[in-house]
Amino acid sequence: MLGTEKSRTGRAVVDMLFFLAGGALLAVSIKMFTAPNEIAPGGVTGFATVLNHLFGLPIGVVVILCNIPIFLWAGWELGARAVVKTIAATVVYSVMIDLLGIVIPPYHGERILVSVFGGALEGAGLSLAFMRGATTGGTDMVARLLRRRFRHISMGKLMLSVDACIVIFSGFAYQSLESALYAFIAIFISTKVIDTILYGTDVGTGKILYIISEKSEEISDRILQDLERGVTKLASRGAYSGREGEMLLCAVRRDEVYAIHEIVMETDPGAFLIVGEAGEISGEGFRRGRTE
Repeated sequence: MLGTEKSRTGRAVVDMLFFLAGGALLAVSIKMFTAPNEIAPGGVTGFATVLNHLFGLPIGVVVILCNIPIFLWAGWELGARAVVKTIAATVVYSVMIDLLGIVIPPYHGERILVSVFGGALEGAGLSLAFMRGATTGGTDMVARLLRRRFRHISMGKLMLSVDACIVIFSGFAYQSLESALYAFIAIFISTKVIDTILYGTDVGTGKILYIISEKSEEISDRILQDLERGVTKLASRGAYSGREGEMLLCAVRRDEVYAIHEIVMETDPGAFLIVGEAGEISGEGFRRGRTE
């Protein structure tokens, strides 16, 4: 039991370090590049950037306030356990934006450079949260919740729809079509950086996990509920013990490995977990299969 507590504490410390580093990158992206140049690249942060321009409200504070109803919605739909890390990451990122914004000098120059570097830093910062099984609330959380109602629409399309509404709103707020167009460039760059960091150069690749546990039913239920990933149950028998059992097979994106590892260790610290490379994954939630 003591070892488990130490392990949880260690993971929490690593999570916080990742969140702090990611928050610093996001703060530079917003305070140095996008906000001073009237570019609001989607999401709750983009919406907060517009309100900062219109009313002078602190971006970080607005991000937290806008995310409160989203967190309550997510807690109701997904359960409190599923949003704890996201709440922590959002608070850390928001505080970092406002604190570091005091000392980060704004850059005023070519807006195409602002879009590229702002988008790249934002993508890198968000990736650090995703790598620890969290998000920063906002667009991705809203898209995930809407996906439970509109399963025929992909997560990517839902996120793009929400972001597009915010970018269009920013164009009216800034009274500039160019601001909206540059925001779309920043979103594109950010998305590509996230994909590259989390999934490598091929979004069809991922990880395949084999889980052997006496609590396989509980583990599979949590994977299905918390991550909305499919799980295949395979009959197994130990060669040494001769004991009949069940092995779980699950294909996931690279950033989801940590979340599943945490689910397994919390449910059954004595479980046997194997993580392997999946050279290509096609199907629901991954890349679509090739057509001849």
